Amino acid sequence: MAIVKNIAHQVLERDSKHTEAECTFDVITDAKGYKYLQLDTYGSSSRQIRGKKSQSLRLAPEAVQQLKAIFLKYGL
Repeated sequence: MAIVKNIAHQVLERDSKHTEAECTFDVITDAKGYKYLQLDTYGSSSRQIRGKKSQSLRLAPEAVQQLKAIFLKYGL
């Protein structure tokens, strides 16, 4: 699992095909009272073990604020 504190813009060299996957979220509060947004994705239907957790991202409060700004800036 990764804790993301900063999100930097990087232009992709090319667009690659992605498959759809299920995603869940939870809001975790640590011992200091900081809230983190955790996103978990699960294996696509073509994977050998369907429904197995594939990736987890835990966004720190500062990364959540950056995401909000990105959504506003790009109309997402």
